[in-house]
Order: sequence, then C-alpha cells, then structure tokens
Amino acid sequence: MAFQFGSTQSSGLFGQANQAKSKDIEVTSPPDDSVSSLAFSPATVPLTFLVAGSWDNKVRCWEIQSSGQTIPKAEQMHTGPVLDVAWHDDGTKVFTASADKQAKMWDLNSNQAIQVAQHDSPIKVIKWVKAPNYSCIMTGSWDKTVKFWDTRQAQPMMTLQLPERCYCADVVYPMAVVGTADRNVVIYQLENQPSEFKRMESPLKYQLRCVSIFKDTKKNLPTGFALGSIEGRCAIHFVQAANPKDNFTFKCHRSNEASTFYQDIYAVNSIAFHPEHGTLATAGSDGKFSFWDKDSRTKLKTSDQMEQPITCCNFDAKGQIFAYAVSYDWSKGHEFFSAQKKNQIFLRANASEELKPRNRKR
Repeated sequence: MAFQFGSTQSSGLFGQANQAKSKDIEVTSPPDDSVSSLAFSPATVPLTFLVAGSWDNKVRCWEIQSSGQTIPKAEQMHTGPVLDVAWHDDGTKVFTASADKQAKMWDLNSNQAIQVAQHDSPIKVIKWVKAPNYSCIMTGSWDKTVKFWDTRQAQPMMTLQLPERCYCADVVYPMAVVGTADRNVVIYQLENQPSEFKRMESPLKYQLRCVSIFKDTKKNLPTGFALGSIEGRCAIHFVQAANPKDNFTFKCHRSNEASTFYQDIYAVNSIAFHPEHGTLATAGSDGKFSFWDKDSRTKLKTSDQMEQPITCCNFDAKGQIFAYAVSYDWSKGHEFFSAQKKNQIFLRANASEELKPRNRKR
C-alpha cells in the first residue's frame, strides 16, 4: 500500500523551513497531555495503526489510511502517566508501561486491558521479546530492575538488577540495551534466555535520554546502538567494533547562534532507525527533528522548529511514514508550560525517500 499524502518536494540539502508543518498530516483527536511514546503496528498487520502513550494516563490507537486520514479507534486508561508502549508481533495486542508501577496488555479485538507486570516504582520502558523458544515482555523500572514476563503468569520469568534506575531501553532480538541513571549502559543477549552480555559506561558525558538499536544491513542482525543525551549529542556504538574508530559521537539539537559566543543546547528526546535504509532520525527539545546517515556521517535533513519540543518519534514498519509528537517535555521548567499550546502528533509521508543513504556504495 503506497501512502500518497504529502508533497515530495525538498529544497536544498537540509530541507527548508515551513516544510514540516505544511506538508505533514496532523493526527486527529490528539492526547490531552504530553506524548511519551509512539509505536506503529508491525508488518504482520495489513492495515497501519499508530499507538501513543501520554501523560494524561491514556493510551490511544488510530488507524492511518492511505489517504493520510487518521481515525481514532480506541483508548485505554492507567492510573498514572503512560511512559511507554509496544506492540505484540502479531499486531493483536499492545503493551503499556505506566508511572502507576503497572504494565498492561491491551487486546485490541476485545478492547480489554489486563495487568501483566508490576514493579516497586514507575515502569519507564516496555518491549516485546520474540525468541524462537520463548516470547515475553521486558520491563525496565526506576526500581533498578529489568524484568521478563510471560503474560500468562503473575510472577516474572526473570529479574535482573540494574546499576541504577532505568531511563531508556531497546530490543532487537537477540539484543537488548538498557541505559540507566549515572550513565550506565547494560547490553543483554536474549538467546535461550536473557543474560547480561556487557556493562559499560556511556560514551556521552551527560544523562542518557534515549537508545535505539541498529542492524547490520547486510546480515539483518543487531550490531550496535545509538544513544542520545540531554547535552545535544548522540553516540554511535558498535557492540563489537572491528575498529574502535567506528564508534563516534556527534552534536545535534543545538542552536546555531553564529553571532554570539554561546550556544543553546537541547536534549535528544528520541532516536529511531529507518527499517529499510538503516539511516536514523533524532528528535529534540529544540522542537526539531533531523535525519542522519551514520555510515557516511552526514546530516540528510533538519526540520523547521515546532512551537514546542518533539518528545518522541518513530517509523512505520515499511519505513514510509515518520511520526513525531510535539508537546512540552518540561525541559525548561513549569514557567514555560502553556495550557494554550496543544499536543500534536504529525505524520510525514515519503520517509523512505528522505532517509535514503547519501551516495553509499552498495
């Protein structure tokens, strides 16, 4: 199914102003508070659905039609902010993690949600793990644990201690990566059963905000991850780098105030890799998103600045649509919060074209 909405015009190397708002489709009936997470339905589902978790304690689902029209389908509640969402690989269920210390499994066919996990503190991340010999959900919490759950059982299959509170995580079987407070990164291997593979200090000098695993495009296996910090910087790290110079960091989401002696530096709130090209998108507190080619170490495009920060972003399973949420992330404190500014989710078509690698040798 080809998505037709939006123009495909692009001016210059980094794209031009006004582009992002004028050509991107706004999702109808957006959340009533800041958006924490976005996830598209897996490729196993013939239609395209988008799920969003938000600080109004709700998780919502929309159908995204090929015309670009967005249809609200259903929603569920937690008793605290929803901090993360993830899909089951068959596309029939959505998992939600909340500050109410619970995780739920939402059956989209029956529109019923049941509790499937519990922690002693808010659950920051939730991921679906699909292995040949088992499947489970992985939850990471501020109680300094990662837990693996069979959704049919009340107790976790496994609990692993973290060095600090879980701030971010990603799973691409057979790899999981967790970033914690105090700049710790823990890598897990998931074959047979989850176990810790390696523990390291973050290559970034400031608090971690997000992590996203990337694949070796030839072998289609996870080979490393990108980290984003509050200091407008990303790190590209290979788990087993052939050459240490393959690992590098780069600056992003900073103001280019050439006329002054200082620079405004913003948090990198979200990183997403394109499912086909292996290029990546970053979204920041500066209200912009950027597209990058990590292999040629070039920036492909930067958006215009939105009215508020971009809190999260993601690609659909085919890599045709880029979704991003515009809402306040409280990075400048309560004085900068405005109830008049609404929360928005935008869909940008033509992502497959915009995120094509730049002059890469095949």
